Amino acid sequence: MILGVSFDSQEANGAFKEKFGFPYDLLSDTGGAMSQAYGAAEPGAAVASRVSVLIGPDGNVAKAYATVKPADHPDEVLADLSALS
Repeated sequence: MILGVSFDSQEANGAFKEKFGFPYDLLSDTGGAMSQAYGAAEPGAAVASRVSVLIGPDGNVAKAYATVKPADHPDEVLADLSALS
């Protein structure tokens, strides 16, 4: 399952998802608690960093990607997913 998270409202995320045809859901973290828990934002930050977090089947963080190159990232994540199996 793939989920996106941002500080934006549910309405804004819905419009963004529709505009760009994302095949996954975008969650609203308006208070920033989730972003802070995953190290993507500091308390009081106006925006979160663009990071990816791979959660393993056990529910724990298997890998965090602090730097993401959009052209390479899908293959990188797929390779890491294969290694978890």
